Amino acid sequence: MAAHFGRRLRKGAATTAVAAAAVAALSASQAPGATGDDHGRQAAAGASSPVPDAAGGGDATGDSPYFTDLPPLKSPKPSPSSSIDTPVSRGEAEAGIPATVLDAYKRAEAELRTTKPGCNLPWQLLAAIGKVESGQARGGRVDADGTTLGRILGPQLDGNGFALIPDTDDGAYDGNSRYDQAVGPMQFIPSTWAWAGRDGNDDGAKDPNNVYDAALAAGHYLCRNDWDMSGDAGLHSAILSYNNSQDYLNLVLNWLEYYRKGTHSVPDGTGTIPSHRSDNGTPPGKSPKPSHPPRTSPAPKPDPKPDPKPDPKPDPKPHDPGDGNETPRPTPPKPPVPPTPPQTPTDTVDHLEDAGTAELTAMAGDTFGDRIGTRAETKAGKAVGKVRIRFTITGDTDAAFTGGEKVATVATDAKGVALAPALQAGEKTGVFKVTAAVVGRPVAGVGYTATVTARAADTLARTADTPLTCVPGGEFADQVQVKATYKGAVADKVAATATLIKSGDDTTENDKGPYFKDADGKPVRTLTGLRTDGKGLLTLPKLYADDTTGTFLLRVTTTGGATLTVELKVAAAADAPESASPSPSASS
Repeated sequence: MAAHFGRRLRKGAATTAVAAAAVAALSASQAPGATGDDHGRQAAAGASSPVPDAAGGGDATGDSPYFTDLPPLKSPKPSPSSSIDTPVSRGEAEAGIPATVLDAYKRAEAELRTTKPGCNLPWQLLAAIGKVESGQARGGRVDADGTTLGRILGPQLDGNGFALIPDTDDGAYDGNSRYDQAVGPMQFIPSTWAWAGRDGNDDGAKDPNNVYDAALAAGHYLCRNDWDMSGDAGLHSAILSYNNSQDYLNLVLNWLEYYRKGTHSVPDGTGTIPSHRSDNGTPPGKSPKPSHPPRTSPAPKPDPKPDPKPDPKPDPKPHDPGDGNETPRPTPPKPPVPPTPPQTPTDTVDHLEDAGTAELTAMAGDTFGDRIGTRAETKAGKAVGKVRIRFTITGDTDAAFTGGEKVATVATDAKGVALAPALQAGEKTGVFKVTAAVVGRPVAGVGYTATVTARAADTLARTADTPLTCVPGGEFADQVQVKATYKGAVADKVAATATLIKSGDDTTENDKGPYFKDADGKPVRTLTGLRTDGKGLLTLPKLYADDTTGTFLLRVTTTGGATLTVELKVAAAADAPESASPSPSASS
């Protein structure tokens, strides 16, 4: 449930505004390493100023409300064996995390330690966000598989005090076919879950209501831009990407620091549930109280005591209208005109243009040499900076941006240009697309076509120069081994074919002479489906000779056009070099 305090203060009543401001101030004052800016406000050390959000695309949760309860000032370290029946202080109770929820956070951390080791994501960060977003899945009300008992939903994002996000999932996740709502223990909006969702419990499904799936998805979301959580810069950037609000950042940092000082497991369903929200509303998962009709002002009562004293100097001649002597009547005040919200850079974007992106082609397994660049412009063609551009990979491909993500969001620079992270080709060859779109503004996107070609080699060479000879009916002593390179570098995993050909001018398969054996021991003179190893090496199976003597040719070819022709000689024992292997019959 992520939201911006400023937006809530404008929408709420005065009392709500005062309460929210007090919470924000206390949150900032407790934030680890908090420092004051030149206006006397508190800001977390190292945190950048949040960029104004575009409705509906700024963060994982669509600007939904969140819990604002702060942790106790002191974090106890209760014994893991403490009974839940033993009276505990507020600090001990707040430090308890429901067992299944805690397991989900730790499992997500373990997977990300392997898949994205440079992120250094601590599970306590997931716990801090889970506390703020849903009170640890409403105190751990989950089943044995980690799925919440009932959906946890934020308010519908209909633009009434929240972001405006029309339905994107046909109500599949949130049950609302008109507007999106944040869903699950980590409060993802359906449009974000569509690309960020993960299967954290290996059941074959990606369910935002499952704490294992949601925790792993949140971890990948926080790590998607290669931020390093072991430093303040990466940590703060990641949290702000979840919700671009300084108050939210400070609050999450408080809970992160609190959980780092000591936590313990409590049974599912017994965790404490926060009670204060950033919009002063009903916690998610509960029905809001019915609203009362607005009170109308009563009609004014007549004056019970009219003034008994007549005007001491009545005007005997009423003034004619317009003679200039009448007493002017006060002009009723005009209703105040609500201030027009300031225009954000995103509001000024009229269209997107390609920013000189070169042809996007890469060999399987390689990084694309060129990066996608997109420029945001006004209607007059002027560059627009500080606009977030979302790059999305689509199509039947395993290509991804750096870090393994299919979606990346990058802000435009002063020249209006956003450079997408480097594209990494997978093993699937073919064409796929990358679309650039403005986050939070429905302007036409820009499409890019990228092509992944098969791994290739341009040079083949034998790794040994030993002559390859054999006696009729015998077996060649040495196996043929070749090394493949491409532009001087090792060409690994390159497809190859080996064929015993008739001659240098006739590359059709020979019907006599040396041969390989298949799995059944039958002669074959063409091998397909070969592939070089990680060092670019290809070792062919053993070669055998029939009774035909002479010089024969073995041709090896690879994807990319590399070709190598190897001579094979079959001669009688008296004529054969000493290195030739004797035939089995000769040795018997």
